[in-house]
Amino acid sequence: MDNQLKDFKPYIPAGEVMPEFTSTAIIIGIFMSIVFGAANAYIGLRVGMTISASIPAAVISMGIIRGIMKRDSILENNMVQTIGSAGESLAAGAIFTLPALYIWSQELGMEVPSLLRIVIISLSGGILGVLLMLPLRRALIVNEHGILPYPEGTACAEVLIAGETGGTKAETVFKGLGIGSAFKFITDGIKLFPSEIEWAIPGYKGAAIGMDTLPALLGVGFIVGPQISAYMLSGAVLGWFVLIPLMTNLGQYITDIIYPASVPLSQLDYWGIWSNYIRYIGAGAVAFGGILSLIKSLPLIVRTFKEALGGLKITAGSTSNLRTDEDMSIKGALMGVLVIVIFIGATDFIPVGIPGALIIAIFGFFFATVSARLVGLVGSSNNPVSGMTIATLLITSIIFKSIGFDGEAGMIGAISVGSVICIIAAMAGDMSQDLKTGFLVGATPRKQQYGEVIGAVASALVIGLVLMLLDRAWGFGSNELPAPQATLMKLVVEGVMSGNLPWVLVFMGVGIGLVVEILGIPILPFAVGLYLPIHLSTPIMLGGIIRGILEKKEDDNIKEKIDGGVLFSSGLIAGEGLVGILLAVMAIIPVGGVTLADKVAFGNYALGQWGSLVFFAGLAYLLIRKSFYAKIEK
Repeated sequence: MDNQLKDFKPYIPAGEVMPEFTSTAIIIGIFMSIVFGAANAYIGLRVGMTISASIPAAVISMGIIRGIMKRDSILENNMVQTIGSAGESLAAGAIFTLPALYIWSQELGMEVPSLLRIVIISLSGGILGVLLMLPLRRALIVNEHGILPYPEGTACAEVLIAGETGGTKAETVFKGLGIGSAFKFITDGIKLFPSEIEWAIPGYKGAAIGMDTLPALLGVGFIVGPQISAYMLSGAVLGWFVLIPLMTNLGQYITDIIYPASVPLSQLDYWGIWSNYIRYIGAGAVAFGGILSLIKSLPLIVRTFKEALGGLKITAGSTSNLRTDEDMSIKGALMGVLVIVIFIGATDFIPVGIPGALIIAIFGFFFATVSARLVGLVGSSNNPVSGMTIATLLITSIIFKSIGFDGEAGMIGAISVGSVICIIAAMAGDMSQDLKTGFLVGATPRKQQYGEVIGAVASALVIGLVLMLLDRAWGFGSNELPAPQATLMKLVVEGVMSGNLPWVLVFMGVGIGLVVEILGIPILPFAVGLYLPIHLSTPIMLGGIIRGILEKKEDDNIKEKIDGGVLFSSGLIAGEGLVGILLAVMAIIPVGGVTLADKVAFGNYALGQWGSLVFFAGLAYLLIRKSFYAKIEK
């Protein structure tokens, strides 16, 4: 390790100074933070997973700064992706938890959370995530160079360095963004054809196959690949081809009403059975998978926490005059953490009181440290943030209930604590990847850390508006926005606080998860597929199949072709997300007794389900063109 670090030379030497923390980089970075934060919020609420914004933001930055503005600084581009990816991470943490507050307002008549409360929760988690990760940089990024690979951070550095020679990568992202936007607007805006199609399977009562013909789902499938896509689809197949038909046929002989449904099984179609039973089974499987992933990571978590603290002791007194080794003031960061924790405990903006503030301080420090190092080993995609959040919610709910802080106030408090912790973990993991990218390209850590704060603040100020907008337009927990992760977190808190969950169904999901684990199949993608309608897993599988076929081709340029598909897919996802936000705005603007969205929707699904399928096939063809036949830069 010492030799690797001693021999390491960043792409831009420490002695070379070039534009980095410029007004151009900050403005474009804030724009990326808001764009990818809003898009990821929409996609995450629909599918239950988000995408990393680092590489798309870096590529778009290169297209704007190098291609349009003719400026030549890799460090400016790195600053843009640093700020932009911070916004995406904060949004991911927020949507995994905060929509539970809106769902409770619908189901239990609780007060709708104010915009100010959402913003303060998001700001607190975002800034704490940055400040708590800051002292770990030398221990994890510098001292562990050559030990911790930081896959996404290293990949982003490669993209930035490759972009120094120019090329067509930014054009690929922008084309994907334009096509994704147009497709989404045509199907869910103009409503020329439906975005959700389905057919009941003849001769197999209760079984149905369906597909959401949307660009983001195709893009997600290509990015996660064939294996993860197949695990998701297998979970959906169990739900829609086995469990729902089983319950449908049992309903012919069972006349009693089975909780939580309010009517007998015989009166429920496959959507009714999914809503009342299957999603609880899926929630049990997802919760089991999240907790199991955390338990399996415990030895690694304990070891990494000790090593990180040991590295802190070694590097606490380290000083360096090198530009590439400058950090924000550690003392200032610790003071900032103390001020935020005191603010949380002493005010009602985040209604958790002193016990909640102490839990945030303890769990925040622990999970920030764990998350920052775990992503260095396994990557952001495999970071068990949901497991950390579930564990936090379980412990917080038990503590709150034991001290008499229960009922609606206790439930809101527990979710608020979980939200802050979830955002902290997501931010710390993202920041460590960004700092690794900066380490490789020769960025100034202090300036990147300021960029992370800026990205977190920009996204926090916007995410509240996005959540309020989406809730007013469609409502969380609806078919349009299932909000799977937040619904799961809600169920965890309800289970501890009120005990009124259909525990039999939840434990059925746990049992299924246990079988899947014994078979050696990753639980979480399987469980998410079981939890969500099959309509989401089928288009994801198509994207995965396209990538799987491409990966099997014998081609010297296979990596570049996969990268082309990933960039195009990232554009599809961002484009659909942005138009989804636009349609939500239109859905709440009144025009002549209806909404603006109703005025625009003049297509009346004229092309029907087969038209939707044909257009989606065309979209898949474009993805094939942008991956199999990507332009290879020499």
